[in-house]
Amino acid sequence: MTDYDPRAIEAKWQARWADAGVFRVIDADLARDRFYALEMLPYPSGRIHMGHVRNYSIGDAVARFRRMSGSQVLHVIGWDAFGLPAENAAIQNHEEPRAWTLRNIDTMRGQLKRLGIGYDWDREIATCAPEYYRWNQWLFLRMLERGIAFRARRHLNWCASCGTVLANEQVVQGRCWRCDSPVTRREFDQWFLKITDYAEELLRDLARLPGWPERVRTMQTHWIGRSDGARVRFPVEGGDFAIEIFTTRLDTIHGASALVLAVEHPMLARLAAGGPQERAVAAFVAEQAARSVEDRFADAAEKVGVFTGRHAINPFDGTRIPIWAANFVLMDVGTGAIMSVPAHDDRDFAFARKFGIPVVPVVRRSSGGPAGGAAVTEPFTEDGVLFGSGRYDGMTSALARERMAEAAEAGGHGTRTVTYRIKDWGISRQRYWGTPIPVVHCERDGIVPVPDDALPVLLPDGAPLTGEGGSPLSQVPEFVTTTCPRCGGPARRETDTMDTFVDSCWYYFRYCDPKNASRPFDPSKIAPWFPVDLYIGGIEHATMHLIYTRFWTKVMRDLGLCELDEPVLNLFTQGMVIKDGAKMSKSKGNVVDPDAMVDRFGADTTRLFSLFAAPPE
Repeated sequence: MTDYDPRAIEAKWQARWADAGVFRVIDADLARDRFYALEMLPYPSGRIHMGHVRNYSIGDAVARFRRMSGSQVLHVIGWDAFGLPAENAAIQNHEEPRAWTLRNIDTMRGQLKRLGIGYDWDREIATCAPEYYRWNQWLFLRMLERGIAFRARRHLNWCASCGTVLANEQVVQGRCWRCDSPVTRREFDQWFLKITDYAEELLRDLARLPGWPERVRTMQTHWIGRSDGARVRFPVEGGDFAIEIFTTRLDTIHGASALVLAVEHPMLARLAAGGPQERAVAAFVAEQAARSVEDRFADAAEKVGVFTGRHAINPFDGTRIPIWAANFVLMDVGTGAIMSVPAHDDRDFAFARKFGIPVVPVVRRSSGGPAGGAAVTEPFTEDGVLFGSGRYDGMTSALARERMAEAAEAGGHGTRTVTYRIKDWGISRQRYWGTPIPVVHCERDGIVPVPDDALPVLLPDGAPLTGEGGSPLSQVPEFVTTTCPRCGGPARRETDTMDTFVDSCWYYFRYCDPKNASRPFDPSKIAPWFPVDLYIGGIEHATMHLIYTRFWTKVMRDLGLCELDEPVLNLFTQGMVIKDGAKMSKSKGNVVDPDAMVDRFGADTTRLFSLFAAPPE
């Protein structure tokens, strides 16, 4: 060969591969070694860029090596086609999301085929297809039956720019994960999935994932956030109720000099009602509610608060202590109320110094140290030996916590408990382009599930899309108005849609049985391929998709759909392609389209360059 003409060579061999079905897998051959190579599926909001090329080239290199080594390889691609990115792009381009998305899928499919990546295209799925999201709805109904799916009114994260609620995992440093706008807190009736029921198992099973990067496991450990401690009830002076706090440092309770509540705490208004601080408390709550999550909870934020005018009684020693509300206490952590021990906590110390709250030390270093009397210039936050704590004086912190917990339980004012930082997953979205939630609201029967034989609840055409908030589905009368499946009376459909991360929780199970019309997948068809041998994707999904999919797998196991505790054996985070100092992404407008490189140099050269410019580990 005297001339290298990639256009002719690559077109010829790609056609040969397609005709021969080289990458097609009909059924798992149990007599052969099997390998499931998987990359995170893309969302089709435009064209692919060099970041995609890198990710998929890594997966294809591994898949090709395993195939040439004699393994039967399952290597598949699909489209994460629902969600905010596609809907926002369609709004910006004055186009209906379905047409926009399907056209982009056609474009991106053509680009990936031109790159010669060895996918089994017969198994391709798109999450916006009714034959896929029908099973989102079916799985939701099974969770509803078991109490894993539920509806509740809670203070949640609100992105005004995207016009929707966000899960905690979708708020990054107080800003929306997708548009980077400040997030505020608002109260909503929402649908949740009880991921907290699986918190301990999600934490424990991280030890069974040595093939995952340590950094990802550490991030998930922190996000799940197990805390061993105690709940203690402080009676409110002059009232018939108590404020319950959670603490991991029960040994410091004799140094508590205040109770501090989150501004969303349900008892706050009751505490201040009719008292001299009622207006001040109301004004403080309103001022904090108007601020972004980033401003309120940033580590460097100024500690601000207001005295409620009421006092509580320390159940251990009868001490009378003031009750405050402050910006640094989170309703989503513990009980939404803390005992403030300024001598042994950095935040409490800063708050106490600012508002003149007493600082009472009760723990000193085991090797000796001040036992009271001297002014505290900085908090002592470590375990030590107790003093100024009555019958617990001289005990180590660990022993004192145990004895105090026993005393609290015996006295009926506290109990040992475990809390988790992770909160139940809010899946309601006030947007159009997502899976309709399959329930109706009936005045007589309340919330009623849609029967299985009426699935899928189809996403209607013609919803007004402005991106300004409020569910577009509520503006489609023919969708909203329905009859109750239980009593036959008038009812209205749920108008929220499911979070896009529901779609990606289980898509790679569907790859194994993509045409199944009677259930999400046949367990016998996934068993030979799972757990996934290699999953490739971005580390930015460590506390979103990669936790959600582990949770979803455990739920499907409990539903009898699989026998897996964990879905992925080995995880590889491929890094990011950087351009002009920023991650390459469509949202930043800094993407490089690979087509020009393929035209000039060919797919092989483009792929080799993407691998060797920054070698995968």
